[in-house]
Amino acid sequence: MLESNYTMPSEFLLVGFTDYLPLRVTLFLVFLMVYTLTVVGNMGLIILVNISSSLQTPMYFFLSNLSFLDISYSTAITPKMLVNFLTSRKIISLYSCALQMFFFACFADAECLVLAAMAFDRYAAICNPLLYPTLMSKRVCTCFIVLAYFSGSMTSMVHVCLTFRLPFCGSNIVNHFFCDIPPLLALSCADTHINELLLFALCGFIQTSTFVVIFISYFRILITILSIKSSGGRSKTFSTCASHLIAVTLFYGTLLFMYLRPTTSYSLNTDKVVALFYTVVFPMFNPIIYSFRNKDVKYALKKLLERNLIFNE
Repeated sequence: MLESNYTMPSEFLLVGFTDYLPLRVTLFLVFLMVYTLTVVGNMGLIILVNISSSLQTPMYFFLSNLSFLDISYSTAITPKMLVNFLTSRKIISLYSCALQMFFFACFADAECLVLAAMAFDRYAAICNPLLYPTLMSKRVCTCFIVLAYFSGSMTSMVHVCLTFRLPFCGSNIVNHFFCDIPPLLALSCADTHINELLLFALCGFIQTSTFVVIFISYFRILITILSIKSSGGRSKTFSTCASHLIAVTLFYGTLLFMYLRPTTSYSLNTDKVVALFYTVVFPMFNPIIYSFRNKDVKYALKKLLERNLIFNE
């Protein structure tokens, strides 16, 4: 009876962070710079990987897809957030809210799978170098990426369909800066137990299974590195994994905190701050992490700049 006597709101009001205008303008300028660096840095990495012959390897194929995902899920969130910093009524339509939720969830889940594929790539390269061309053939790499996008699309579709079938018969004020699942479930006047269970199960399965792949891969890598007798060899081998380990720590640390907790421990104000880092700030860091700590990327960038200088002369 409850579900048949409600009117679905045509729009939602996003609370955001503050109503104090000078602070909102400051945040707008800060996150406009962050978003610009995110797009420029990740797009530059994608272009560099695709035009540099020395980066035509599975590792950099996955890295270019990781950069695309960082741009994509940041773009699903940040432009609307920036607009809301400068408007008095922070409104998002029902359909825009559903699309934002879908694309963010899709790209975030896909990133988990791409990070796992990158860990397996490092395992194959270090622990099974003779089998590496077979284990990480072009066909296998393409299958990994297709699986990542397909899985992300399916799980996000489930979340969106179940969330927007709920009756929102109370307030339409979302205590967040984007349409995430937990704050929308908090608005429903129906039992959201099934939604919460699926959120925990689906997110838990993707995040836990990919984390297990990453953990086992790096455990095997660690054993192989420790068996190398020369300290120089150990250092060189570990340096090929350091960038990926930093990216994994940043991404999984925040995701596990956000989505693998009992619903009784959710604090929407705390979650907004944590979500800000993994949706807006961390995508800016990946190009920096993989550029400054990666000799191949630095060498390819150096060669590209040298070619351009010679061409201009």
